Amino acid sequence: MAAQRAIHPIVLSGGAGTRLWPLSRRHYPKQLMPLTGEHSLLRETVERVADRARFTPPTVICNDEQRFLVARELRAAGAGNAAIVLEPCARNTAPAVAVAALRVAEASPEDLALIMPSDHFIAEPDAFLEAVARAGPAAEAGWLVTFGIPPERPDTAYGYIERGEALPNLSGCYAVRRFVEKPDRATAEGYLAAGGFAWNSGMVLASAGQLVAEIERHAPEVLAAARAALETAEADLGFLRLGAEAFAAAPSISIDYALMERTKRAAVVPASMSWSDVGSWDALWAVGGSDGAGNRQRGDVLALDCRDSYLRSDGPLMATLGLDGMIAVATKDAVLIAPRARAQEVRDLVARLEGERRSEPLHHTRVYRPWGSFEGVDAGEGFQVKRLIVEPGASISLQSHARRAEHWVVVRGTAEVTRDGAVFRLGETQSIDIPKGAVHRLHNPGPQALHVIEVQTGDYLGEDDIERFEDLYGRGPEAAGGG
Repeated sequence: MAAQRAIHPIVLSGGAGTRLWPLSRRHYPKQLMPLTGEHSLLRETVERVADRARFTPPTVICNDEQRFLVARELRAAGAGNAAIVLEPCARNTAPAVAVAALRVAEASPEDLALIMPSDHFIAEPDAFLEAVARAGPAAEAGWLVTFGIPPERPDTAYGYIERGEALPNLSGCYAVRRFVEKPDRATAEGYLAAGGFAWNSGMVLASAGQLVAEIERHAPEVLAAARAALETAEADLGFLRLGAEAFAAAPSISIDYALMERTKRAAVVPASMSWSDVGSWDALWAVGGSDGAGNRQRGDVLALDCRDSYLRSDGPLMATLGLDGMIAVATKDAVLIAPRARAQEVRDLVARLEGERRSEPLHHTRVYRPWGSFEGVDAGEGFQVKRLIVEPGASISLQSHARRAEHWVVVRGTAEVTRDGAVFRLGETQSIDIPKGAVHRLHNPGPQALHVIEVQTGDYLGEDDIERFEDLYGRGPEAAGGG
């Protein structure tokens, strides 16, 4: 790589991905999902910067609720030594970037910080690495280098960058003339006709010291809040938990608004890497493989006389007939059907559902916990049935319930159950009762995932009916959610 200084990948993983509902939910957003291949977008992002001769272990900034899910994806990517910084509340990207820049600059201000969203798709990782190499000398020279994607169509979902003059002695790098907001179609068509415009990828390479200095110059209140949040941060089970009060004082503003559109040091490197922000179902349709009629299919789908449509089922058989330019997505608890041309409006549907206090925008039927997951199977008056999956070596907390009893049946693996101080070891097909008020724990001592069917009975079956006494994952008695 041309740049001689160390490059520190900074991965921003705080988005909700509401335009990809019903697959992406606020508690399990798109970056944690395998949307474009076998692995999650977050894992693919981290794997692109896995070469330790070029990059340091990454820093990932995410929210508290997703910390264990993020850690799992990092381990799967071979980046278990990554730093995970926890945002106590959502404040857009500028405060997160400021925190990351300060952490790098404190140790080595001359090193480079590579800011990357966690939820983008890049089909050509070698082209990405080549673009980073071209951007390195400009970043070392004090420029904040963005990566501009040559536009393939007049897309109205992306912001644009207008290229200025070539930077002297910095091959392939240009000054930024201006950033422009998401245009209407006529304006976007004009940009393509004029040339010199690129999609704004949202990625930035800069020296950490220069990044801090420019944030100080153009958004001092953001930097002050980030600095205070770091000063009051605490280590917690391998995570760095930012000071809540200090971070909440930061303005909620994007790094583009706070810095990139204000600085005089913005540069752009054109980068053809088959990139997409995977921001909508239409964008996902554009990066998928076609069936010959322009359809992108995934899951158990039967398409007859359909074309140019995105068809996906993560649940039942989806049979479609005569669709043209449509989106049809099914999960176990929700179905979305819409024209591709209106893909951006899915967020309006989500807002409506949230306004009605529906659970579907928040989580799937399968809910993830630090120890594994549970999924609703059936429910009725005074009872519900769940399938628990406990990862090898993991345990639910030592807990009790005031208003429900439970019955556990082991269907796969071996369970170690603690009930009121007594320990029981159960194999497949064996079961045990957990009376109301009993202090209990479920542990998986085996090398394979433990699957348990749980039948709950009682007058209240909410996840907040729980008192924790011990927990491997640092969740206190007041922590929301069961298990």
